[in-house]
Amino acid sequence: MRRLSVVLLLCGIWSGVALANDLLVPMDLDQTNHLKAYGLTFHALERGQTAVWLLNYRGGSFLIEDTAWGRREAARMGVKVESLSRNRRAAIEAKVNESNMEMVMLEKAPEVAIYSPPTAQPWDDAVMLTLEYAEIDYETIYDEDVLSGRLSEFDWLHLHHEDFTGQFGKFYANYGATPWYQREKRLFEEMARAAGYATVSEHKKAVARTIRNYVERGGFLFAMCSATDSFDIALAAEGVDIVDSEFDGDPPESGFQAKLDYTKSMCFDDFTLIPSPFVYEFSDIDATDTARFRGEGADYFTLFEFSAKFDPVPTMLVQNHVAVVEGFMGQTTSYYKRFLKDHVTVLGEVEGAGEIRYLHGKRGLGTFTFLGGHDPEDYTHRVGDPPTDLSLHFHSPGYRLILNNVLFPAAEKKERKT
Repeated sequence: MRRLSVVLLLCGIWSGVALANDLLVPMDLDQTNHLKAYGLTFHALERGQTAVWLLNYRGGSFLIEDTAWGRREAARMGVKVESLSRNRRAAIEAKVNESNMEMVMLEKAPEVAIYSPPTAQPWDDAVMLTLEYAEIDYETIYDEDVLSGRLSEFDWLHLHHEDFTGQFGKFYANYGATPWYQREKRLFEEMARAAGYATVSEHKKAVARTIRNYVERGGFLFAMCSATDSFDIALAAEGVDIVDSEFDGDPPESGFQAKLDYTKSMCFDDFTLIPSPFVYEFSDIDATDTARFRGEGADYFTLFEFSAKFDPVPTMLVQNHVAVVEGFMGQTTSYYKRFLKDHVTVLGEVEGAGEIRYLHGKRGLGTFTFLGGHDPEDYTHRVGDPPTDLSLHFHSPGYRLILNNVLFPAAEKKERKT
C-alpha cells in the first residue's frame, strides 16, 4: 500500500476538475440523515463509481454520480441529495478553489474488519452500531484471525472495546464474581493456550504487535475506549510481566515500570501503570476522572480546523456539521496531552484542560486514529445497558467522526497488502 500522502498528491486531490451529472450529498444542517449519507457514498464506491469528498464545504459534503440507482438509493435510505446543474457545479468548484476547502476523490470502498470476541458481551460497540445503521458491510475477526495473517485482507481495522494487557478489562473488582466475567476469563485462557501462550497477557501482546505490524505495512487502524491505551501499554510491555496475580496467577515482575519500552508504543510516552486489580484504570494516560468532574451537560470537546489543501488527512477526519461535540464517557474517556508522542496530531480537545479526546498519527506506511469514550450518544454507557438506537440519533456529530474514519481509506488508490 503506498504512502497516503504520495497517493493523495498523485491521484487523490482534485482541484478544479468537474464531474458530469453529479448528485450533491449535503452534510450540513440541511441533511436529513447524516449517518446514512456515509452509507450511500460507500455503496456508490462498492458499485465501482467514484465519489468526491468536498472538505469543509457544507459540513464535508459528497458528490456521487447522478444515476437512477443513486436517486432510488438515496430515497430508500432517507438521505437528501441535490442535482447539480453545470453552473452550480462550477460555482462550487470556484468556491473550493478560493477557500479553505478541497475536493478529494474517493476511489474504492475499503474492506472493513472489526476486531471483536466471538462471545456475546454485556456491552455493545459504537462502530458496529453505526456501520449496521449506515448499511456498511464489515467482517468480524479475532485473535486467531490476526495471528494467522488475515489482516492482509482488510484495508481498515477497528478495535472493539478490548483490553490488550490481559487484565480482562480490569473488571475484577466489580464483576469478578459474575458468570459472564468468569466465562470470558476461561475462554481467553483456553484461546491463549491453544495459540501456544502461557498467559492471556502474552497472547494479547502478540496480537497487539501483529496489529502494529499491519499499520506499519500500510493499514488504517481506528480504536475507541480501552482499546486505545491498553493497546499501546501492551506494546511497551513486550517481554515484561505487568499483570497481578488475580489475572495470571503471579504478581508483576520486580521493577516492571522501569522496563517499559516506549519506543515500541505508537501513541503514548512516559506513562505510569496502575497494576492493582481493584482499580478500574490501566495507567495515568486516561483523563476519565477529569471528565467525570465536569459531568454530563458540561462536557464538550472542540474539533480543530485544518488547512484542507495542505492537511487533507486530518481535515477529512474532523468533517462535521458542528465544531463542538458533546463528550461521552468510557473506561478510557480521553488522554492527557502530556503523554502524546511528538508526531501525534490532535484532532479534538477539551479546551484549556490539557485533555485530548480525538487524535491521529502515522506509523510506518499506515495510520492510527484514537477516539476516547464508549458511545457518542450515551454519556455514561454502562455494562448491561441496551444498545443505542441510532434511528433516534442519525445527526450525531460523535458518530460522524467514526464514519469519517471508515471513508478515509477510500481516498487512497489501493494495492493489496502482502
